[in-house]
Amino acid sequence: MPTPTLIESPLAHLTDEQIEELGREFDAIHDEVFAELGDRDRRYIVSMIAMHRRLVVAGRVTLFASRFKPAWAAGTAMLSLAKILENMEIGHNVMHGQWDWMNDPQIHSSTWDWDTASTAEAWKHSHNYIHHTYTNIRGKDRDLGYEIMRIDPHQKWHPVYLLQPFYNLLLAALFEWGVAVHDLDFDAIRKGEKSKAALKRELKGMAGKARSQIVKDYVAFPVLSGALAAAATMLATKDRDRALRTARRTLRSTVWADATANVVRNAWAYAIIFCGHFPDQTYTFSEEETEDESRGAFYVRQLVGAANIDGSPLFHVISGNLGYQVEHHLYPDMPSTRYGEIAPKVREICERYDLPYNTGPLGKQLGMVHRTIIRLAFPGGKVRPKPGPYRGDKIRGSGERETELAQAA
Repeated sequence: MPTPTLIESPLAHLTDEQIEELGREFDAIHDEVFAELGDRDRRYIVSMIAMHRRLVVAGRVTLFASRFKPAWAAGTAMLSLAKILENMEIGHNVMHGQWDWMNDPQIHSSTWDWDTASTAEAWKHSHNYIHHTYTNIRGKDRDLGYEIMRIDPHQKWHPVYLLQPFYNLLLAALFEWGVAVHDLDFDAIRKGEKSKAALKRELKGMAGKARSQIVKDYVAFPVLSGALAAAATMLATKDRDRALRTARRTLRSTVWADATANVVRNAWAYAIIFCGHFPDQTYTFSEEETEDESRGAFYVRQLVGAANIDGSPLFHVISGNLGYQVEHHLYPDMPSTRYGEIAPKVREICERYDLPYNTGPLGKQLGMVHRTIIRLAFPGGKVRPKPGPYRGDKIRGSGERETELAQAA
């Protein structure tokens, strides 16, 4: 017997005619943007890729002197930013097909791969298809808690969840590997829905990704840094023992810098993704609620199943513009730079149709997520209060109370 829905869906107050019209309005926003895509958009993604490469080179060169703390800090910061930019604004969005309209074989979802543990094939299936099609449908969206977290009261409690406040921290530090393992879809393997050939191919791909990252970050560049530092010391002092000591010290510090950059990238991606999906404002849906779902109802589910994060233009770039998670879920194939432009139109539709528009500062969203993770580690729990319809700079909360909420610019 399905678990009853614990809170009314925002769809409940809309008529079939309103839902149909709402779908047409959201379709119109998509078509309007795609009709005007051009050089401005191309220049943006090309400049982001160029910036990423410059940051990588600058970070790697700086880490040749990583035995000195200022150089270690600067090189680690640049490398962390490069990895974040490549992962969030470039890799994630290119593989969503956001730039396929350019017909550029070098920047295309069919050819792009990224510096993370998931293979492009597995990630595009589990994320682009499963998650973005069945967003927040309990039992179908495997990203709802990543099958290891209880983040919704509808989920049945199990004693293993008592540990989730602890392994949640490990997941943040190793997020790319957690996602890669999740993408393997062990449930499909158990049910025989995934062939042994597909599993072998994905495991081989993951092994290749692991080997590439280990060699690049923990062998090749540290050895190169150590060798260059040793050569410089030898030229300056003619002291072989000192040069060897310098090499060892530089190699170790570069390894730590690369490991730190990977953890920073993983923790940042974790924070942005969890804040966009699991704060109190988001709704989940039963399979029964989404049977025979219309286009308009699909849009509403995407709208209320995600939450935005307020921030500056720089914040949105390094978050892959996933601070506009609502807009991303409405239009996952739209170039990310357009999300900020269409956000006012999305909010205006929300206001006219008495729908919520979920947003909040990063600290607030992350705090709600962690509160949920801790509370739902234990039995019981209930759905947190949801925001009411969007009212410009005010949100009508439960009990018809007006609560001030600063909106993203």
